[in-house]
Formats: sequence, C-alpha cells, structure tokens
Amino acid sequence: MNLHALRVFHTVAKLGSFSAAAETLFISQPAVSKALKELEYQLNIQLIERASKGKKLTLSEAGQALFEHARSIFAIEKAAIEDIKSRTGLKRGTLVIGSSTTIASYWLPPYLANFCAQYPHIKVEVQIANTAQIEHALLECTIDLALVEGTPTEPHIISKHWQNDLMSVVIPSSLKPAKNVKAWLNKQFWLLREPGSGTLEMSVKLLQQHGVTAKNSMQLGSNEAIARAVAQGMGVALLPNVVTEDLVQLGKLTRLKPQNNIELSRPLYQLHYKDRPSSHAAQAFEKSLFSE
Repeated sequence: MNLHALRVFHTVAKLGSFSAAAETLFISQPAVSKALKELEYQLNIQLIERASKGKKLTLSEAGQALFEHARSIFAIEKAAIEDIKSRTGLKRGTLVIGSSTTIASYWLPPYLANFCAQYPHIKVEVQIANTAQIEHALLECTIDLALVEGTPTEPHIISKHWQNDLMSVVIPSSLKPAKNVKAWLNKQFWLLREPGSGTLEMSVKLLQQHGVTAKNSMQLGSNEAIARAVAQGMGVALLPNVVTEDLVQLGKLTRLKPQNNIELSRPLYQLHYKDRPSSHAAQAFEKSLFSE
C-alpha cells in the first residue's frame, strides 16, 4: 500500500475536506484527488462518498475501516519518532497531557511540579477540556495521556483507575433542607455541568443511586462557576469537595451529610490510546502518578 496515498486519505477523512487536506499537506487539491483515486484503484474499493455541492464529505464503510487502521499506523509512526528523539536520558522532548478542568486545577499541579523538577528539559503542555473532547484528542494523537473523571466510550482508549475524588451535595448556607432530604432534593433547582463532562456523567449516576433526579436544572461550563452560583442562591449541586472547600470554609456553602454515612466519590482515570506506544516522557510521568 502506498503510504503517501494513505496519509492523504487519512488527512482528508480527519478534516472532512479535500481543500483543507491539501493545505495541511502542502500539496495541490488535484494532487489530493489523484492520490485518493490511486488508493481506491489499488484497493479496488470506494473509500469516500463523493458528496454533492454543499454537502459534507462522508466515508464509505470500507473507508471508515481503513481510517481506523490509518489512525493506528500514524500513531505508531509518531510514537517511533518521539521514542528516537527521547533516547537522550529524557533530556529533550515534549509531553502533552490532556486533563479535565477540576483535575488540572486541583490534582495535577503537584505532579507537574515534581516531574518538571526531575526532568527540566522536557517541555510539558496541558490541554484542558471535558472528557469527550479529551477522548477525541487522544484518538487524534494530539495528546500523550489524559486524566479525566468519566470512563471512556471509545474502544481504542484504555483506562486505568488513578484515585477517588470525594463529592458532596452543596447548598447555599442560608438554605435549610427539610427533614425528608431526598424528597426535598428532588424539588430543588440543580446546577449541572455541560454534556460531555465527566462531572455531569458521575453526578447524574450518583444522584440516581440515591433516588434523586435533577428534574429542574441549568447547565454551566465549570465546577467553579457552579459552586459560586450555588453560593449566590441559584440552586444546589453535587460537586467535588476540592472545588467547594474554600466556600465552605467561608460559610457561603453547606455540605449535606451523606445518607447512611456513605461518602460519595467518583473515580479519576488515567487514559491512553492503546494503538500508540507511550513515549519515554509519558512513561515517566505515568510512573509518577502511581508512585504514591
């Protein structure tokens, strides 16, 4: 198989555009079309559904299968290049970590500080997004590993339990719950994260396990925004304790005691793309995550 043609196909499929692929690969659009035609001729199968003007480009069933293989092939290629570059005792290279907002704000900093002190010549970047966006970045090989709250939905992503994050239902300190807390919570206005957030996924699951449904709700884009909105009396929320600690200490939020003294918690996961071998820098950072 012609690897150049495969790379062209992979780029077209990823970007969804012949012109965007041509610009990315620094070749002409006719060259892109020629490479794809040659690949389809070589494989004797149609890979891309030629969309009519104004409609989005789509892959055929065979094209989608080939795209998955191509993504793995170029992930291994990238890992090989990084591996060769890193064979200097971790004295050079780049490590890109994907992280959800809460982990990046509260859990990740001490690990970053220790890693950067130990390997000062490794350039470290942190990309912050919700769990769904992090998964996509892993598959596109734009990050090396990830730390998130939610469990992955993609079969090509491997997850490893990292640690647990305690959570509590928080209410404005001026608000007093009724004796029947469960019934009272079912009537409250809930502040929730956006779709794709690991916090939203886990919050809904934990609430349902305790017989609570957030029927009336509003979505906000960060846990910090939700915590401050609750402090202003806008509603109630289920949030990580690390997020609400300062507002609880200031007397602006009250944590409800867990029912039957069963603490609420969510698992935090470390993720990586199984078809991409880890670089030396990624292996060293992953080791530091589980060394305690």
